[in-house]
Amino acid sequence: MQVSTFLWFDGQAEAAATHYTALFPDSKILDTQHDADGHVITVVFALAGQRYVAYNGAQPYPLTGAISMYAECESQQEVDTLWTGLTDGGKEGPGGSLVDRFGVTWQVIPTTLQHLLKGAEPETAGRILAAVHAMTKIDIQGLVDARDQ
Repeated sequence: MQVSTFLWFDGQAEAAATHYTALFPDSKILDTQHDADGHVITVVFALAGQRYVAYNGAQPYPLTGAISMYAECESQQEVDTLWTGLTDGGKEGPGGSLVDRFGVTWQVIPTTLQHLLKGAEPETAGRILAAVHAMTKIDIQGLVDARDQ
């Protein structure tokens, strides 16, 4: 048995899969299925080793922020690169969230955030979280500065 995230697109499954696989290391398109007229129906792809299915549905089902993709980044450079690629044609949101040009909501979060919060005193954690919520793209140095205040 295999579990995969299934993303419903309105005719943009192939474009989305191509865009995402260009942004993440260890990513590739695994399979593309077409209908009798040659139109792309599904694209199976992997992002950083995780399997996804992009589907071009006949009826549009809008993607919402109720479910989002969560990308943990090891460095500010990774955050910056991924943020730039995902916000291209999309919209920035608060606290490391964004909606890309395909309507998919993403959380782009540095692993440093978990390290700073782990074992932090409540007041320190409050300062760190307040800093996160005041940001759009997460700035790691800003988080460290909030901890050290």
